[in-house]
Parts: sequence; structure tokens; C-alpha cells
Amino acid sequence: MRPPSEPLTCTPKLVRMKDAREVSTAPLVAVGLIGGFLTARETGIRPLGGVVLAAAGAYAARSWYVKKGWPAATGLSLAYLGGFGASHPLAKKIGAWPAVFAVSAVSAAASYVVSDIAEAD
Repeated sequence: MRPPSEPLTCTPKLVRMKDAREVSTAPLVAVGLIGGFLTARETGIRPLGGVVLAAAGAYAARSWYVKKGWPAATGLSLAYLGGFGASHPLAKKIGAWPAVFAVSAVSAAASYVVSDIAEAD
């Protein structure tokens, strides 16, 4: 029998997500962009890379929305997707990996400044 202080939940531990306010989104953004590119490149299945990109972006957007509201979440989501889009023409000028690292750094920095650093205060 469960003690009365323990909350009753129907969700197994593996399905529960971390509280959105506790998620550091800057590393998540970098993992989404770099991991999505790496997955697509190594598997040869571009849509699979898109799944990694979308999953990380959705998880980060959830935190942005809870921490800062919809205007910040929308702006950071556009920066994330804009970074993905900008990496393609940038790759033609500086190479694939440097382009991915550059847009990941810019997107992660924006996420850190707008969302993560504000929560640390």
C-alpha cells in the first residue's frame, strides 16, 4: 500500500518529462541542430535527422513557453529554424560542419540569453 504522502500517478517514470522550468535549453538547441545534421549525414536518411531536429526543438519550445511566454518561444523557435535554414547556404561558403557549428552557437546563445540566464537569476 502506498503511503498517503505519495501522489497517485498513472504515468510510468519513463514517460514523465522534466519540469519545463528546469530544462537548460541552450545545450538542447545545440544537440538538436548538431545531432540532426549528424543523424542525417551518418544514416543517409535526411528525414531521420529532421526527427532529431524537431524533437529537440519541440522540447526546447515547451520550456521557452513556460519560462518566458509565447513571444519569446516564437522568437526562439524562429531563430532555431532559421539557423537550420541558414546553415544550408552558409555550408556552400564555409563548409558543412563549420556552418552547423556556427548556427548552433548563435541559436544556443540566443536561447541562453533569452531563456536560460533569466531563470538562473
